[in-house]
Amino acid sequence: MTRSGGWLFSLVLALSCLVACSKLNSEESFAKEPLVDLDLDAIRKRGYLVALLDNNSISYFIYKGRTMGYEYELLKRLTDHLKVGLKIKLVTGIEQSIDMLNKGEGDILAFPLTITQERLNYLAFTETHFNTHQVLVQKKPANWRMQPPQLVEKKLIRNPAALIGKQVHVMQGSSFKERMVNLSSEVGGEIKIVEDSASAETESLIRKVATGEIKYTVTDQTIAMVNSFYFPNLDIKTVLSLPQQIAWAVRKNSPDLLNELNSWMKEVKRTGTFRVIYKKYFESPRLTEARITSDYSSLAGKQLSPFDEQLKKEAEKIGWDWRLIASVAYQESNFNPQVKSWAGAIGLMQVMPETGEFFKVSNLWDPAQNITVGIKFLKFLDTQWSKSVPDPEERIKFILASYNVGLSHVRDAQKLTRKYGKDPTVWNDNVEYFLLKKADPKYFRDPLVTVGYCRCDGPVKYVKEVLQRYDEYKLRIDA
Repeated sequence: MTRSGGWLFSLVLALSCLVACSKLNSEESFAKEPLVDLDLDAIRKRGYLVALLDNNSISYFIYKGRTMGYEYELLKRLTDHLKVGLKIKLVTGIEQSIDMLNKGEGDILAFPLTITQERLNYLAFTETHFNTHQVLVQKKPANWRMQPPQLVEKKLIRNPAALIGKQVHVMQGSSFKERMVNLSSEVGGEIKIVEDSASAETESLIRKVATGEIKYTVTDQTIAMVNSFYFPNLDIKTVLSLPQQIAWAVRKNSPDLLNELNSWMKEVKRTGTFRVIYKKYFESPRLTEARITSDYSSLAGKQLSPFDEQLKKEAEKIGWDWRLIASVAYQESNFNPQVKSWAGAIGLMQVMPETGEFFKVSNLWDPAQNITVGIKFLKFLDTQWSKSVPDPEERIKFILASYNVGLSHVRDAQKLTRKYGKDPTVWNDNVEYFLLKKADPKYFRDPLVTVGYCRCDGPVKYVKEVLQRYDEYKLRIDA
């Protein structure tokens, strides 16, 4: 062998070893079994459930400032039932989501998962949500609206055997690949299966069919049905499987969480709540059309409200993320500039008239002026709290509570926190705790307290909801 030939052989051998080792390491890093011991009691003690959600247009999105979605609405009801908070992580790829779950990076896989024998090795599935079929997604012929239906029908694949020799793209690690392998055997010919990138979004292949980039893909009938509203040039009528069960999943060593989930699911189905939510997201064309065409939907645009530019401009003045200000505005008014509270607070940011007078703003019904006053008041509160709460992230909680209930009540809670040996610079379980205690005579009659009684569960809830919505906005809306 020549010197150059030997060099080439060594290079090929090295590259082969690199690929093989990389594949081995990847397989070894995938968590097939739970690597943490974290069940319902631990989740309740921690105070929140971490849900892994599929990055699709049905599970979770923002519409006119409101967080919505099939999985999201069910999860909110579940966490209310469990009396814990909800934290969401959007995940792309089924294998990645299983890996994250078993490594403890999430507590529940709130995916539209098909129950398969292979997945039962890695996961414990909940009660079935619903049954569906796998369907072929193909593009209707050009000018299909101008052609007779029978002619359009002739140009579409209806017999699965017609897929022999054709490329069908599927999500990597999905049940669709398994189904296509079995279908090849059933029809007696090879269907060329192309697996997409592991980082691709669930609906990316459907979009590629609609735009003509690829010819065929396979997906669940429910997801296909919703996407056919987005892309009317798609045909989804060719069924490729028997009915399949769709469910969520948890770690195999979380039996208490699984049992509670199943009991809860039976109850929401018994009361009809589940059916209402299912119909809302899978059988309501008008809602689907509205949310995919609205400028204020994360599915179509990247706006929360008609007031985004003003919110961004004013947020810069206090160095806050505009999406946090937007969450405050939604909490206060649902982005309605014409609302007035029973106490007299006005407009988007629910500003009291005396606050407007203090900041020399005359027309609080004008959205721009209302936002300006709201931001100035937040800045004022920031200045006040910066004297005793040095951490900017922690200080935001004090500011939000003060915006809702008033500065004096929160200062009273801070004094009580210091008196009883807790940390007056920390909100959760410290100042928050004593703010709630201001409904108790032992505390609101304390000589340290200057403004007396307060039923302060409202501001505590306010802080949690504003910050949770802010986290949700960050998942879908650009900074």
